[in-house]
Amino acid sequence: MRAALRGAVRAPGRVRRAALCALLVVLPLPVLFASLFLGRAGLDPGQVLGAFLGRAEPTVRNLVLRVRLPRAVAAALVGADLAVAGAAFQGVFHNPLVESRILGVSAGAGLGAALAMVLRSGPAGVQILAFGGGLAAAALAASLGAAFGGGLLVLVLSGILVNSFFSALLGLIKYFADPYVQLPGITFWLMGGLPAVLWREVLPLAIVSGMGLALLLLLSWRLNLLTLSEAEAQALGLPVRRLRLGVIALGTLLTAAAVSVSGIVGWVGLLVPHAARALVGPDHLLLLPAAAGLGAAVLLLLDNVARTAFATEIPLDILTGLLGVPVFFALFMRQIQRGGGWR
Repeated sequence: MRAALRGAVRAPGRVRRAALCALLVVLPLPVLFASLFLGRAGLDPGQVLGAFLGRAEPTVRNLVLRVRLPRAVAAALVGADLAVAGAAFQGVFHNPLVESRILGVSAGAGLGAALAMVLRSGPAGVQILAFGGGLAAAALAASLGAAFGGGLLVLVLSGILVNSFFSALLGLIKYFADPYVQLPGITFWLMGGLPAVLWREVLPLAIVSGMGLALLLLLSWRLNLLTLSEAEAQALGLPVRRLRLGVIALGTLLTAAAVSVSGIVGWVGLLVPHAARALVGPDHLLLLPAAAGLGAAVLLLLDNVARTAFATEIPLDILTGLLGVPVFFALFMRQIQRGGGWR
């Protein structure tokens, strides 16, 4: 009887959280549409709709469909990828301070991009080598962790070492790069941003993002079990280490795909999962889609600010850092006041 009453009490709360999750999932759509008529060349919604219907002037149609739309789609995908990867990593590592860069993915991607610029490989080469560098860094960290026991602490330490090593290699490339041609490009790419994204860059990002997000959503109920201790999860018949590596691989894939297009964008993978968790709770069945929608909307908003607020575009990593540090400090002090712990 008491169990039935508890279930009846919890049911409205779960329905409310599910409705809020659905709202967060569709939140990026109006933000994306608004992104299409915001900019230095202001457009009204009628002109944007006319561009989709083929009734607008060629200049307006090109601006909407070939410049602003691919950038907005890329921003939404990057935000969703980083946020979902961060939420998955926080669950796997049992640590609210973990984000998608924990395994050195960003440092590896930065090294790959810098190498592509030094070799003059073009935009496609930068994207490919950045993606490969991110995956290589994570694979090296996972291999080192597995060689020394495969525990969470060993894996984190391996990620820190790999991150430091790849950062040193990146510094070496920057030191020998042409200071007038190559070095500015490397530095600007590392600051993050989406100033010249084209459909040919968005298409592979969309494919990888769709696959990674779908697989993580399918594993979301198992992620709930991974938040238990390893002994408890194994007692329930869960292949803990294999599943953990699978989730880490998918999160790494999403992070590498995002960073290969946007450069390094910090704080999204750390703070957005916290906000989503506060809104819909710790259940990954709701948390992952909520984090995807919220991450996409947040990065769309920040990208709009980055390209419209000032005369010159602000790199995204600078903007996310300016906003993320005080928010993180507030969350950290709140945790201290509550005596530690997290949901």
